[in-house]
Amino acid sequence: MDRIELYRKTLLSVSGNRLVEKLAIKYGRKLAGKFIAGDTLAEALDEIEHLNGKGIMVTLDHLGEGISHLNEAAAYREEYIRLVEGIAERKVSSNVSLKPTQMGLALDPQVCYDNIRSIVRQAKQHNNFIRIDMEDSPFTQATIDIVLRLHAEGLNNVGTVIQAYLHRTVEDVNQLIDAKVNLRLVKGAYNEPASIAYQQMNEVIDNYKRIIRMHLDRGVYTAIASHDDRIINWVKAYAKENGITADAFEFQMLYGLRMTDQAELAKEGYRIRCYMPYGTMWYPYYTRRLAEKPANLWMVLSNMFK
Repeated sequence: MDRIELYRKTLLSVSGNRLVEKLAIKYGRKLAGKFIAGDTLAEALDEIEHLNGKGIMVTLDHLGEGISHLNEAAAYREEYIRLVEGIAERKVSSNVSLKPTQMGLALDPQVCYDNIRSIVRQAKQHNNFIRIDMEDSPFTQATIDIVLRLHAEGLNNVGTVIQAYLHRTVEDVNQLIDAKVNLRLVKGAYNEPASIAYQQMNEVIDNYKRIIRMHLDRGVYTAIASHDDRIINWVKAYAKENGITADAFEFQMLYGLRMTDQAELAKEGYRIRCYMPYGTMWYPYYTRRLAEKPANLWMVLSNMFK
C-alpha cells in the first residue's frame, strides 16, 4: 500500500469514530465551508450563477446520506424537487446529483425508487438531468438497477457514477454503455477491502484510463471527474491524438478545489462541470474530500492557524 493510500484509509477510519465526528461537527463547519456552497438552496443558486459567468457548468447536490426513517427521505425528495424547480426558474446551467441512501435505499428499496423517480420525472419536464451518485459497495448493484429500471420506463435523463477502483467496474461499464446510460467516471473515495477493490493507486489509475478509453473510443459522451493532472493531461493528449473533439467529453471537479484551474479549462475550450454541494449535513462529504489527498488536509490546517 502506497503512502497516499495509507493516508486515505487512516483518515477515513479515524473520521468514522463517533467522538471525532461529534467534535468535528461542533467545531469544523467554518473549515468545511470551502467545499460547500452554502446552507440553503438560494445561496447555492447564487454561486451557480457566479460559476456560470466563468464558463463553468455545475452539478448541484443537497448534502445528506444515510437516514433512519423514511419521512427523512420524503423531506429530501421534496428538497430535490424544489432544487430542480429553482434551477429552472433561475435558468442556470446546472444538472443535479443525489444519493440513493438519502432517498431510503437502505430502508425500503421500493420507496427509494419511487422517490428518485419523482425527482427524475420533474427534471425531465425541465429538460434537466439527474445523476445518481455511487456510494460504498453494499449499494453498487442496487444503484445500477435503479438507473436501468428508470431507463426501461423511458426516463433516460438519469445516469450514475462508476468507480475505477472496483474489480467489477469494466463489466459494469460495458453493460451501462450498451444501455445508453450516461456515466460519471471517478477513481472512488470509499474505504473498500482488497477482495473487491484495487488497493494500489497505479492499479486504480490504469483501470480509470481503461474505462475512459472505453467511452471515448465508442463515441460515448464522457464525464471525467478528477483533479489528477496525470489524468487530465492524458485525456487531452488522447483526444488530440485520436481526433476526439472537446465537446465529446467534460472534466468534472469539486467545488472549492482548483477553482482557478476550472476557469482556465473553460477558457481553453473544454467543458468543465463543478460538483457543488449545499446543506447542513456536511460531515461525511467533507471527510471524504480530506481523505483524497494530504494536500487537502494541509490546506484546511493552514487556514485554521491563520
